Amino acid sequence: MVENRFISALRILNKHRVDYILVGGVASSVRGAIYNTRDLDVVHSRTPENIDRLLAALRELNARYTFRPEFVPNESHLASPGQQLLSTDLGRIDVLGRIGAGWDYGELIGHSSDVELVPGVTARVLDLETIIASKEAVGGEKDLAVLPLLRRTLQELRRRQAAQLDQL
Repeated sequence: MVENRFISALRILNKHRVDYILVGGVASSVRGAIYNTRDLDVVHSRTPENIDRLLAALRELNARYTFRPEFVPNESHLASPGQQLLSTDLGRIDVLGRIGAGWDYGELIGHSSDVELVPGVTARVLDLETIIASKEAVGGEKDLAVLPLLRRTLQELRRRQAAQLDQL
């Protein structure tokens, strides 16, 4: 079996015990949206211990800045609330300090849950409601374009949950 590159990258993050929340397109897909994305987006805990673990994982992934490949991420980069747009041996990974209206790992953790993506690979995944709210808050062209799809997906998931409750 050929493993999805995103799953392979998440295996490495998990191997290094990185505290992260899967957000963006991959998280939307996990939550039920038919969504094609080219990168893996994660919001990470910015504690010094987690930054050390994240750096070890990024070294294993051979991470470099996408638009400045001569540079590699360091502690001060990952401690910032900004976006680290990285290219790795397994594709693009955007390591984010905050999303939406400035929400960081601590603010997002209560809006996420652990999901087993494939046997042996579990990731903390942001809920669809918060993904939608973060895209609304940013309001970028790509964010606005995907909102109708995400809202329809959420509406359908709620309809199915209601139908299941009615059957009980």
